[in-house]
Amino acid sequence: MLETDKLFAGSIPENYDRYMVPLIFEAYAADMAQRAAALSPSAVLETAAGSGVVTRALAPRLGRDATYIVTDLNQPMIDYAASRQPHDSRIQWRQADALALPFENAAFDLVCCQFGAMFFPDRTAGYREARRVLKPGGHFLFSVWDRIEENVFADDVTNALAKVFPNDPPRFLARTPHGYYDTALIRGQLEDAGFSQVVIDTRAEQSRASSPRIPAVAYCQGTVLRSEIVARDAAKLEAATDYAASVIAQKHGSGEIAAKIQAHVITAVA
Repeated sequence: MLETDKLFAGSIPENYDRYMVPLIFEAYAADMAQRAAALSPSAVLETAAGSGVVTRALAPRLGRDATYIVTDLNQPMIDYAASRQPHDSRIQWRQADALALPFENAAFDLVCCQFGAMFFPDRTAGYREARRVLKPGGHFLFSVWDRIEENVFADDVTNALAKVFPNDPPRFLARTPHGYYDTALIRGQLEDAGFSQVVIDTRAEQSRASSPRIPAVAYCQGTVLRSEIVARDAAKLEAATDYAASVIAQKHGSGEIAAKIQAHVITAVA
C-alpha cells in the first residue's frame, strides 16, 4: 500500500458516500450491524468508519445506555459521517489512527471495522491495538474484500483504466482494497496479535446500479483511484470515467446492472 492510498479528502468523501456506499457497502454494513448487535455490547469502538454507513446501521440496534465511539484516520470522512448521522448522545466522533488508538486498555466490549484493515500499514500492529483496547473476552469484528477477480465492477474498472493509461496503469483497487484477501495470512496475523477463536465467513453479495456510469463514477471519483487518475493526467478524469462506463456497459448492458461482490467477515476474541 502507498501512503497516498489512505488520503480520502476533497470531493472523495461525498462521492464515496453517494456512489460507493449503495453500490458495495450497504449490504455488508447491515450484516455487520446485525452481527455486532447480537453480541449485546455496552461499549463499542468503530475504527476506519469512513462515511458512517456502519454507524448508521448499528446505532439504532445498540442499547440505550451503550457508548459508541466512531473514529477514522481522515478528518474529512469523520466530519462527513457526523453530518449524515441524526443526533445521538451515545455517539462520540474522533479522528484516530487505528494503529495508535487514544484509548485506555480494556475499554470496549466490541471493536468493529468495515473494510478498513486493508489500509493498515502494519496489520498485526493494528490488530494488537484492537486487542489492547478490548476487555478480556471482547470481540473484534471486521471485514476485508476478497480478491479483485471476485469483485466484478472493481475488476472491470481496473482493466479499463489499464487501457487508458497503458504505460502506468492505476492499480489502487487491486493493490489496496482488494490486496488483502489471503485468509490464512489474516488468521495468522490475528493469532500473532493475541486473538483466539478466529472465524472467517466468506460472503458474496450483488452489487447493483441503475446504469453503467454509477460504478464507473463510484470507483473513479469516489475512491483514491481519483487521485491516481489526476496524478497521471487531470484532464483525463472525465474521459477515463466515461471509458470505464463504456466497458461496463459492453459487459453488463446499458440499463440496470448487477454483478458479484465478495468479502471476508472476520470475528475474533480477545
